[in-house]
Amino acid sequence: MQTQTPAQEQPTGRSLEHPARDDIRLEDVLHALSDPMRLRVVRALAAEAHELTCSDVDLPVTKSTSTHHFRVLRECGVISQIYRGTAKMNALRREDLEALFPGLLDSVLRAAARQDLRPADDRG
Repeated sequence: MQTQTPAQEQPTGRSLEHPARDDIRLEDVLHALSDPMRLRVVRALAAEAHELTCSDVDLPVTKSTSTHHFRVLRECGVISQIYRGTAKMNALRREDLEALFPGLLDSVLRAAARQDLRPADDRG
């Protein structure tokens, strides 16, 4: 049975496959979060109290590469996506991730924020 998240409650004809909560795997989530662009998407979604379109998240990559990153995040269970008209809306699956891996998302977000404060030469 697939867990419904807020972004999945009102489908408009087109739907996207999302893993059920019980099918979300830690190694897939960690892999998705290990990419700087995908982490940037997650951080942008975490900073907002509402869903964002893909174009609301400014990524310095091509549209096809951006689409790939959003698809990876959706397929591993980090985000949910739903079409609203022609816009693809994105939301973190925070409740699902917290239930499966308590504290993981917040820890990753805090660590990413701390890393931003380090001098550039400490990142290598």
